[in-house]
Amino acid sequence: MERKTFETTLRDKRFVVEFTPLTTQTNSSVLVSCGETTVLANVVMGGNARENIDHFPLTVDYEEKFYAAGRILGSRFLRREGRPSEEAILVSRLIDRALRPLFDNRLRRETQVTALALSIDEKNDPDVVALLATSLALLTSDVPWNGPVSAVRIGNKGNTRLINPTYDERKESDYDIVAAGTHEHINMMEGDAAQTSEEELCKALQEAQEVINQLNDFQNKVARAHGKEKQQIVFEEPSGNLRHFFDQQIRPRLADAVFVPTKTHRETEIGVVRKEWTTAAFEREPTMSPPLVDHLFEEALNEIVHAALIDEGKRPDGRKADELRPLMAETGFLPRTHGSGVFFRGDTHILSVVTLGAPGDELLIEGMEVRMKKHFIHHYNFPPFSVGETGRMGAPGRREIGHGALAERALRRVIPERDVFPYTIRVVSETLSSNGSSSMGSVCASTLALMDAGVPISDPVAGIAMGVMIEAQSSKLKAQKYTILTDIQGPEDHYGDMDFKVAGTRKGVTAVQMDVKIEGVSVNLLREAFAQAKKARLQILEVMVAAIAEPRKELSLYAPRVLSLTIPVDKIREVVGPGGKVINEIIAQTGAEVDIEQTGKIYITGPTKKAAEQALARIEEITHEYEVGETFENGRVTRIFGFGAMVEFAPGQEGLVHISELAPFRVNVVEDVVETGDVVPVKIVGIDEQGRINLSIKALTTLEPKPAGHRPTMQDRDRRDRGGFDRRGGGGRPPHRDHGGGHRGPPRGRR
Repeated sequence: MERKTFETTLRDKRFVVEFTPLTTQTNSSVLVSCGETTVLANVVMGGNARENIDHFPLTVDYEEKFYAAGRILGSRFLRREGRPSEEAILVSRLIDRALRPLFDNRLRRETQVTALALSIDEKNDPDVVALLATSLALLTSDVPWNGPVSAVRIGNKGNTRLINPTYDERKESDYDIVAAGTHEHINMMEGDAAQTSEEELCKALQEAQEVINQLNDFQNKVARAHGKEKQQIVFEEPSGNLRHFFDQQIRPRLADAVFVPTKTHRETEIGVVRKEWTTAAFEREPTMSPPLVDHLFEEALNEIVHAALIDEGKRPDGRKADELRPLMAETGFLPRTHGSGVFFRGDTHILSVVTLGAPGDELLIEGMEVRMKKHFIHHYNFPPFSVGETGRMGAPGRREIGHGALAERALRRVIPERDVFPYTIRVVSETLSSNGSSSMGSVCASTLALMDAGVPISDPVAGIAMGVMIEAQSSKLKAQKYTILTDIQGPEDHYGDMDFKVAGTRKGVTAVQMDVKIEGVSVNLLREAFAQAKKARLQILEVMVAAIAEPRKELSLYAPRVLSLTIPVDKIREVVGPGGKVINEIIAQTGAEVDIEQTGKIYITGPTKKAAEQALARIEEITHEYEVGETFENGRVTRIFGFGAMVEFAPGQEGLVHISELAPFRVNVVEDVVETGDVVPVKIVGIDEQGRINLSIKALTTLEPKPAGHRPTMQDRDRRDRGGFDRRGGGGRPPHRDHGGGHRGPPRGRR
């Protein structure tokens, strides 16, 4: 097979790019490898523009192939790839957000970019490789695109920054950030951090930018050697007369409508102007396409919002550039849930609810590259009514999965370890009203709900969305005028040039996400945005802490109670019992769930604290290592022999009270002092090397002799001594007798 190969080394990572005849009917195809991780990227663009749509129909799909990891995964009854995993959806979104800004948004041809992970070495994450592959596929194709764009993952090990660290290195890193960009500009960012300072993240991004520039230079070299000539697409333009009419009759009214403070009224006013413009435009030029009419209107809105903010510092709702909308925080909103929090920021209203479950309720993930158990889960919902619309409800879409994962990432670093708080924690954030950054609102509401539920998070977390308006006339970003905006909403979100979400505590950043609608932004601009975001975050935290200063000390009455203990591994079978008999008895009698791990760690989840404590006591009794000197108040006589009595002093634990240990006086017949069913106090006076336990009654108390009528006849005693020794109730040899006492009962700790 003919191949054309290009190579580059980035720090200690070697990237290999191959053009092969594997796919011959695409606009372009490329195979990119890093180590033994290989991704195949393909680009296909339709030949005709779609009519009457107001957006660029771009689809980006990252697909996992289980064979890439050498595993047979999927349902037991359907051993093949099905719906994309959450991880695959997040990678698709990551690639999309880096590629999309570099297309002309006037394109209306169906364009699909696919990245297939064909081989995974479990060291090099395929997401960075996939973005490089898709960029190269677009760059070397005939599809109009203003690339290249490259991505790197950056972490740290102590004071050393790591470029594209391995999975193991990422576990030890204080932060895990994926940054993508063009030459000198960052245009996409995603990651989490362990309350890291803004300055450290900016230094990391500066280093990432240097590596991105190297990869982009490599891509341009590949494109010069193997690239196709780009298609020239001519876009329809409105006539000069129509533009003049728009500027004279429509633009002034539109400028007034944009700055109506209330979202509902603003959208109503803009809708009225849009309808009048559409009607007038088709009356003047009946053959003009609807997308062009809409494009002219949207272009004007974009210009109006930019000019007002950059030149006048004027925001649609009248706020200053660094001013937050009104805030409100409340906890305990719902009476029966384990924890709930409500957070308002302007017209963005979020309700978050916490449910605590047993350790066994944790989420099991078995994906191509991610195989783990999650005891903390965050889910995000965005119903259409939250923006005053109708639409489909049901399974979450890509946006909901992405926003839920971002909020989960922001909170994950403050969630207690399972050993500290042995619960499975699920948080659901319901977007009830949205006008900008509901994902960051979810971080705030979720923090309130977690503290309301009594989850001992290390620090409260708040999130804020930042934006920027950049002057369009200048060709150099460094020379452009720009205004950084705090708490973007409505038109600022839709027409702004950047959406930069930052979540964190008072100590530092826990998560970031950024995408742009332009080529990108500089690290210096991001440094300013980080500083402004920190100021806003601290203001939000003040409001949240005023509502609830720290996690509640007690869990909800309706929350389960989880207790834990660790037993020796060789005791596990005693707790489980033959065929699960013992553990099933405990569950049936107490109503608690029991989860046993191979390490000997046991988690007990009860519907009430009492139920959990009862199950815990049973397990402690079963696994208890008994010692000489221990006493028990409620031993029950289970069997009588001529030389003593067997007493069950704990569930499943028996010991022998020799006739000489029954009383401080001489006992001729055991039944003179005790009989089957009696409850007596006993003390352990001996344990031999075989685990046989010897007990004493006289060491604790003096029993009164039984009345004479209770003594068995000689015939009864003979029958007892001949056949009463087999534990199953049959005959057999009597147990070993000697004057030292002792009975080989069940081993210690065994039922």
